[in-house]
Amino acid sequence: MTVRLLLADDHPVVRAGLRAVLDTEPDFAVVAEAATAERAVELAAAGGVDVVLMDLQFGPGMHGSEATAAITAAPGGPKVLVLTTYDTDADILAAVEAGACGYLLKDAPPEELAAAVRTAAAGQSALAPAVAHRLMDRMRTPAEALTKRELEVLQLVGEGLSNAQISKALFLSQATVKSHLVHVFAKLGVDSRTAAVAAATARRLIRR
Repeated sequence: MTVRLLLADDHPVVRAGLRAVLDTEPDFAVVAEAATAERAVELAAAGGVDVVLMDLQFGPGMHGSEATAAITAAPGGPKVLVLTTYDTDADILAAVEAGACGYLLKDAPPEELAAAVRTAAAGQSALAPAVAHRLMDRMRTPAEALTKRELEVLQLVGEGLSNAQISKALFLSQATVKSHLVHVFAKLGVDSRTAAVAAATARRLIRR
């Protein structure tokens, strides 16, 4: 049985490289490519695709996690395997909660990529070892782990947004934003926004 693939990445060189690797597998067929997350959603909805290899960052517009949620919400839709350079807790949690059945890093060897595609096509979980390790760490110490919302707030703090701007971006009250930051400070053992961002970046909880 041939696994029909959709490559979703905004870099043509990356898509060409993926196609070259995947074309060496006799049971794979790259049937479509998308340079935007929006286009990936359209192509996935059109049918004829078994697995979507989804990047997370597409520049302006829809994020890869949003596209993943839209694709996996459709009954009988394709499986989504995230293939990205980001291995932060914030990115991993967003993708998994959006419905991705796998999460792989772009530096994965070809044989690991092929195995992950077959696993995803079979409807099973395909996680890079490093990603699985980070998720296990969160499960072992749930009281210390930042929640998805806390990670979202902290990521925006790291991007230089004020509490007022964060409240608008996430549709939260400023009091709720402050409450999340209080919890973040306590879990990270810090007492300032700058220290929280530095600590979270060092632990790869948020992007640099």
